[in-house]
Amino acid sequence: MDWKPIAKTKEHQLVEPNLLDYEETCRTFSWASLEAELRGTCQSQGLNIADIAIDRHATGSRANKTALRFVDRDWNIKNFTYRALKEQTNRFASVLSTLDVGKGDRVFVLAGRIPSLYIAAFGSLKNGSVFCPMFSAFGPEPIFQRLDRGDAKVLVTTELLYRQKVAQSRDRLPNLQHILLADVDDHASEGIWSLPRLMATASPEFAIAPTDPEDMALLHFTSGTTGMPKGAIHVHKAVYQHYMTAKYVLDLHPDDIFWCTADPGWVTGTSYGIIAPLTHGVTSIVDEAEFDADRWYRILETQKVTVWYTAPTAIRRLMRMNINPKSEYDLSHLRLVLSVGEPLNPEAVVWGEEKLGLPIHDNWWQTETGGIMIANYATMDIRPGSMGRPVPGIEAAIVRRKEDGSVEVIDQPGVDGDLALKPGWHSMFRGYLHDEVRYKKCFVGDWYITGDLATRDADGYFWFVGREDDIIKTSGHMVGPFEVESALMEHPAVAEAGVIGKPNPMIGELVKAFVALKPGYQPSDVLKLELIGFARQKLGAAIAPKELEFKDSLPKTRSGKIMRRLLKARELGLPEGDLSTLEQD
Repeated sequence: MDWKPIAKTKEHQLVEPNLLDYEETCRTFSWASLEAELRGTCQSQGLNIADIAIDRHATGSRANKTALRFVDRDWNIKNFTYRALKEQTNRFASVLSTLDVGKGDRVFVLAGRIPSLYIAAFGSLKNGSVFCPMFSAFGPEPIFQRLDRGDAKVLVTTELLYRQKVAQSRDRLPNLQHILLADVDDHASEGIWSLPRLMATASPEFAIAPTDPEDMALLHFTSGTTGMPKGAIHVHKAVYQHYMTAKYVLDLHPDDIFWCTADPGWVTGTSYGIIAPLTHGVTSIVDEAEFDADRWYRILETQKVTVWYTAPTAIRRLMRMNINPKSEYDLSHLRLVLSVGEPLNPEAVVWGEEKLGLPIHDNWWQTETGGIMIANYATMDIRPGSMGRPVPGIEAAIVRRKEDGSVEVIDQPGVDGDLALKPGWHSMFRGYLHDEVRYKKCFVGDWYITGDLATRDADGYFWFVGREDDIIKTSGHMVGPFEVESALMEHPAVAEAGVIGKPNPMIGELVKAFVALKPGYQPSDVLKLELIGFARQKLGAAIAPKELEFKDSLPKTRSGKIMRRLLKARELGLPEGDLSTLEQD
């Protein structure tokens, strides 16, 4: 169906948005002005993410304001003010210094969303070391791969996770000198230390050494389809992008209560779950538990969350529940809901308007971009299904690759092509660790080629088509799976859909859909034919799926992306590749 734009009204805006005039803000935006705005408040020399996010607040009017509020599995609350967070991160930096861990050394963290993870992140940055987060749900082999490829010198973890997932590979990690256990009171042996004991005797005073904006700060591993995970390098200068997008996209104001549901093992959980909100001096909620619909709504209610950043998979799970959140919970404080991880289907945007009283603002970025690149803004009408428009300071385009290896910009609206970005933004990754050849292949001429296919409409809104390697070639047509999935999800029985191309000798590939149903619906041949017919009516016979299979659930990464390549591998009996980020249901 043609989804009508959702107009922004005063009911959606409990405070005046930071970005009032998109065109004027983009026209007048200057990285130099943004740098001057933040550098003028630095407590240390150079530019250090931890200084911008914590120390400048801890020595000012926000010193006693809650920076991080942790909600554990039993609903116990633990608050850290900016002053307390400064002291704790100073202590961690002092611990690293005492252990002879220095500038550029990699500090990995394998833990759930516990305070030690966040303290270690900023303490590492203060020390000039590199913070490298990992999912606590990883198995032993993907953990080993990242520790090995990342040249890990320090690992912060828990006793159980170390014993179950790291101990057996310790002898294969000669660079890993220190294990800091966050939940034991006594040192186990030389090199396996009690972090609480070290912290108790560490100095609460720590002077951040002069930090060059281009010093390595963060190392995020991304999974390839078949090969080893790639380590994307980000620098301290990325904090400018985090601050700017938190201002204009997340629309953070000083009194906001912000909640990013992403795990720090995923780049969103670090960029926007750890760093960005604190650069604005707001209170950030951290939930230790995993997804539970009632729990999430209760957190929104009891913590009086005003800005909520989550993922499409979580939204689709909430859509499957027989819950009317507006009538069952007090969500009156909530003024902005945002989503990232994979494209947000139009019906999810509309569901937000109907069930939450707020449309859901999709935005787009990648591990490699380090921060939000394209977004729907608080003051702009939402076009359901659209990625939105580029953030200030970002030049995005649709390009076409030419036979000579160069690219040309496609100016005509509505034409598919490679989504490309003009290099120069501050959070752009600076390389893949130990893989300069792969890094250089990401750039063609004046453009970073994202690997996503998209279109741009006449008003400058970008629309996701699919990953370049997901595009289905059927009977001479180029079919983006997202389009087919979105059409299927308009049917009242469909909770989630994943679409792949299946080799066919007559038409090249046929479109096959995998569907998870909402509660109250049962798989049947009748429903299968109904769904295929429904899709044909909306998309036409050439694009609609010719095969459809019901699944209890679809394979997803923990960041919420449906793993189409895994659906395809299983369908065709091919190697499944890297499964380290597969969500375990």
